[in-house]
Amino acid sequence: MVIDTKSAFKPVLELVIAAPRGFCAGVDRAIRIVELAIEKHGAPVYVRHEIVHNRYVVDALREKGAIFVEELDEVPDGAPVVFSAHGVPKSVPVEAQGRGLDYLDATCPLVSKVHRQAERLVAAGRHIVFIGHAGHPEVIGTFGQVPAGAMSLIETAADAELFMPADPANLAFLTQTTLSVDDTAAVVAVLQRRFPEMQPPRGEDICYATSNRQSAVKAIAAECDAMLVIGAPNSSNSVRLVEVAEREGVRARLLQRAADLDWSLLDGVRTLGLTAGASAPEILVREVIALLATRYEIVEREVETTRETVAFKLPRGLEAAA
Repeated sequence: MVIDTKSAFKPVLELVIAAPRGFCAGVDRAIRIVELAIEKHGAPVYVRHEIVHNRYVVDALREKGAIFVEELDEVPDGAPVVFSAHGVPKSVPVEAQGRGLDYLDATCPLVSKVHRQAERLVAAGRHIVFIGHAGHPEVIGTFGQVPAGAMSLIETAADAELFMPADPANLAFLTQTTLSVDDTAAVVAVLQRRFPEMQPPRGEDICYATSNRQSAVKAIAAECDAMLVIGAPNSSNSVRLVEVAEREGVRARLLQRAADLDWSLLDGVRTLGLTAGASAPEILVREVIALLATRYEIVEREVETTRETVAFKLPRGLEAAA
């Protein structure tokens, strides 16, 4: 009997898996809020915007009875509604109250912390320089916490160089929670050089999960020929992981599901890095590994740079249901 050795043996692929990766405490909390709201009220429960930026998660919640809408005018009177983890402008809960809607706020507590800082700074008479990405729901929600004109958006170091405030001596800065740590540091450096009296935030605004996942990518990048990041294209923290890997000199691609894998990325690759954004569940990581195993003999190795123990409380009214 003749054995075809080419088909009988798979090439070995070393898989270096970053840890921490995937769901953060804020995402866990937001998803649980929707699930418990469905248990409490019955289906359907309406959710304003994607609860988190991941299609798999959104589809799974839709199957359980969630209906995702863009604005509150799509929510029927008397129906329960959940606000997404990214936060909403103050006008949204005011509108919900005015219509008598039973609403739950799934805003990540770390985003809420930025909201409270914005309110305090404006109350103290400071103009806020907000570092973030235009159009992102978190940016829209944060700008909606303060009066119009009280905050200016800066996206890049070039923007920071061109920024001309009315009162340079009375500034403060805050940031979106899901930014690139390195890019943000560069923007802040420009602002602090130009406006040395600018007040920094109380503590780091970029959330622990964003920072930890970026650090984990940096820790494995040097030993990887390429890297896959599991996450959605509208997930800021996932896109930042791709950028971090590329900045470290590694070819990297964002992947929503295993079926989206472009096998040509693996040409010549012997060691592949793998991570997932904070809104991507572990099941999608295992799905990708299972697909890779159809063509390769997989040797897995996890590199853990820190262990996350953060957990957030559920809103009142849902704690008992949990």
